[in-house]
Order: sequence, then structure tokens, then C-alpha cells
Amino acid sequence: MATEPSVLSACIDASGSAIGMPQLCPEWIGNQIFWLVLTLLAIFFVLSRIALPRIAAVLSERASTISNDIALAEELKLKAEAAEVAYTKALNDARAEAQSIAAQTRADIQAELDEALAKADAEIAAKAAESETQIALIRENAMQNIEKIANDVALDIVAVLGGKGSAKDVSTAVDERLKG
Repeated sequence: MATEPSVLSACIDASGSAIGMPQLCPEWIGNQIFWLVLTLLAIFFVLSRIALPRIAAVLSERASTISNDIALAEELKLKAEAAEVAYTKALNDARAEAQSIAAQTRADIQAELDEALAKADAEIAAKAAESETQIALIRENAMQNIEKIANDVALDIVAVLGGKGSAKDVSTAVDERLKG
């Protein structure tokens, strides 16, 4: 007597193999839904209690770091702008001070130059006056020497030519000739 194997399920054949796709077997749907819900609840619990708070903490920390960095960058930008304004002001003040010093130095040099020129002009004028005085003395001495020499030469010429004349007569003749 051959006994036929009894079929326990519409989804399993006599050899114990699944017929078609076991996931679509209507007898197993309840069991699959139970395990699906249990697995989804376990994933939800793990995500909501462990993973999502960590992710939220990291995102919050990143947002806090970014906002702090932006605030610090704004503060540094304001400080840099203030430093640039201060630098520009200091540079302009230094330029103005340099121009003032240069103008003062030019004025001092010009004053010293004017003083030196005035002193040199005074020395030149004094030396010129002294030279003119010496030239006048030399001319006067030269004129006197010329008169003496002219008198002596005239006496010698008169003597050489064989004439006789007194020194007084020769001196009077030379004086008249020198006067024109």
C-alpha cells in the first residue's frame, strides 16, 4: 500500500520544496507581517534611541561650530577693517609729518643759506672796500712815484741834452704836463 504523502501546505510540494515564491504564499503572509513589524520596530528603536540622537548632536555641534566660526570671522573682519583704517591714518599722519619735517628742513637750510650769503656778501663788500682803499693808496703812491721818476728822468734828460735847469723848474714843468 502505497501511501501518498500528505500535502501539509499549498506552498510546499511533496518533496518539501517551495512552490513558486515563498514570500507570496498566502499561508505565510501573517507570519511575514509579524516579523516585518517586529524588525521595523527594532530598527526604529535603534535609530530613534541611538543613531538619530548622535546624528542630531553632530549636526548641532557642526551648526554651532559654523555659527561660531562665522561670528569669529565677522569679528576678525571688523578688526581687520579697523586696523586698515588705523594703518591708513597712521600712514597719512606719517606722510604729513614727513612733509612738515621736509618743509622745516628746507626753511632752516634756506635761512642758513641766506645768512651765509649775507655774511659772504658782507665779507666781499668789506674786502672790496679794503681793496679799493689799497688801490687808491697804490694809485696815490704810484702818482707820487711817477712824479718823482718823471722829475728825475726830466732832470737826467735835460742834463744829457746839455741843458741846465733847476729841480724846481723841472718839477713845475712836469706838474703842468701831468695836469694836462
